[in-house]
Amino acid sequence: MQDEQFTLEAVEAIALGRQTLVLSEAQQQAVSAAHQFLLNAIAGRQRIYGVTTGYGPLATTEVDPRQSALLQQNLVYHLCSGVGEPLARPHVRAMMVARIASLALGHSGANPALLQRMQAWLAADVVPEIPSQGTVGASGDLTPLAHLARALSGGGRVSIQGGPWVDSAAAHQQLGWQPLVLHGKDAIALVNGTSVTAGIAALNATAAERAVKLSTLLVLLYSELLAGHREAFHPAIGKVRPHPGQQQLHRWLWSLSASSQALTPWQAAPERLAEMPEDIAQNRPLLQDAYTLRCAPQALGAVLDVVCQHASTVRIELGSVTDNPLLLADDQLVLHGGNFFGQHLAFASDHLNNALLQMALYSERRIARITDPLKNKGLPAFMQPQDTGLHSGFMGAQVCATSLVAELRSQAMPASIQSIPTNADNQDIVPLGTIAARRASSSLTQLYQILAIEALILVQGAELKNSESLSHASQALRHWIRNLAAPLQQDRPLAEDIAKVAASLADPDQVKPLMALLDIATP
Repeated sequence: MQDEQFTLEAVEAIALGRQTLVLSEAQQQAVSAAHQFLLNAIAGRQRIYGVTTGYGPLATTEVDPRQSALLQQNLVYHLCSGVGEPLARPHVRAMMVARIASLALGHSGANPALLQRMQAWLAADVVPEIPSQGTVGASGDLTPLAHLARALSGGGRVSIQGGPWVDSAAAHQQLGWQPLVLHGKDAIALVNGTSVTAGIAALNATAAERAVKLSTLLVLLYSELLAGHREAFHPAIGKVRPHPGQQQLHRWLWSLSASSQALTPWQAAPERLAEMPEDIAQNRPLLQDAYTLRCAPQALGAVLDVVCQHASTVRIELGSVTDNPLLLADDQLVLHGGNFFGQHLAFASDHLNNALLQMALYSERRIARITDPLKNKGLPAFMQPQDTGLHSGFMGAQVCATSLVAELRSQAMPASIQSIPTNADNQDIVPLGTIAARRASSSLTQLYQILAIEALILVQGAELKNSESLSHASQALRHWIRNLAAPLQQDRPLAEDIAKVAASLADPDQVKPLMALLDIATP
C-alpha cells in the first residue's frame, strides 16, 4: 500500500506549495537506523562503494574514512556540470519530495539531518537552481541531484518563495541555517537515484489524467454541436471490448450525455425503412458519425489506459529505494546493485508522450471540423458570429493548434531507445528517462494550450446554438470558460485568453469543478 504522504496527488500538492510534508515517527526511525548501520560499517572498515571507494571506473581506489567529507564533496563538485534552463519550480519541489520518499524508506544510510533540511526547504519554499540538461538517468539523476546537493551545502544559487536567484550561502544566513557538510554516504545517497525523473513523472501523471477528463468533456460538447449519435457512447459497446479505459469512457460519456437534448437520441428498437427501395436510395441520413465523434470512447479510452499504466509505474517508483549501495540494517547487509537505473520511468514516459500527442492530434481534428462551415452543420466559419470575412473569428487560433501538433510530432522520437555508452564504458547502457519525462512535461504544456483553444471555440459554438439543449456537463463547462474569457463578437487578440484558459485548465484546484462532473458520472 502506497504511503499517503507520497501519493501522486500529494506529490503534486507539495510541489505546488499547497501541502506540507512531515515524515512519520516510523520513517524517522528507519532513517536513523540505516544511518547508524552505515556508521558501524564504516568503523568496521568495510569496503562500500562511494563511501570508502572512488566512483564509477575509479572505484578501484580505496579511500580512508577520514577523507569522507572530501570524498562526498568532490562527488558533488564533479557532477555539478549541468547546462540549460533551470528546471521549473514545481519540478524541483517534486524532485525533493521524491528524493525524501526514497531516503525515508531507510535503506540509503543518509544522515537524518539531510532529510530534515529538505523538509525545511519545502516548508520555506527554498528552491535550488537546477540545470535541466546533463543527465542520462543511468546511475540515477546524478547531475541535477548534484546541483541540489551543492545548494544544500551552501553553493550555487536558490530562490526563496519565488524570488530572484541568490547565493545559497547568503540564503542560509538569511534563514538562520548552517549549510550542510555531507559525510559518509550523504552525497551519493542524495544524487544516486531516479528522483528527478520520478518527480517530473509524478506531475505528468496527474496532469495527464486531468487532460483525459477534460478531453472527455470537450468531446461531449463537440458531439452535441454536431448532433452526434449518442448510440456510440453505449456501454454495451465497451462491454464486448473490455479495455478498462474504453469502458470508462463509455460510462462517462453515456452518463454525461443523458441530460442532452442536442445529441441524436439512441433508440433501442432499430429504425425501419419507410419503404423498401427497388434498387438503391441515395442521400439518406447517415446512421453513424465521423470518427472524431463515433470513436471517442476508443480513442480516448486507449489514452486513458496508457495514462493509468504510466501512473502505476510512477507510484511504484515513488515507493522504491533507488540509490546504490543499499543498506539492509535488519539483515546486516550492504548490497551493491542497480536500482538507480531508470528504465521503467523512461519507457513509461515515452509511452505517455505518444498518448499525449495522440490526444493533441485528436483535439486539433475536432477543432478543424467544428470550424469548417462545410462540415460543422450550420455553424459559421471559424465560429465568427457576424460579418464573417470582415472578421475571421478563431481562424488564427485554429492555425496555432495545427502548429502545436506539428511541433509535438517533431518531438515524438522516444528518448528511451537513444542509449549511448558513457563514463569510460562503465555506464555502457543508459535509459535517458529524465529526457523522456521532461519531454512529456513539455508535451503536456502544449496539449493544454490546444485544449484551451478547443474549449474557447466549442463554448463559442454552444452560444451560437441553443445552449439550453446541451447536457448539464456542457452547460457547466460553458459557464466555467466564460468566467475566464468573454465571447468573441469581433476580432481581438486571443493570445491572452488562450494562455489564461490553458493555465486554469492545468491548475488542479481551479479545474476541480470540471473534474467533479466526471466523478459524479462514474458509477
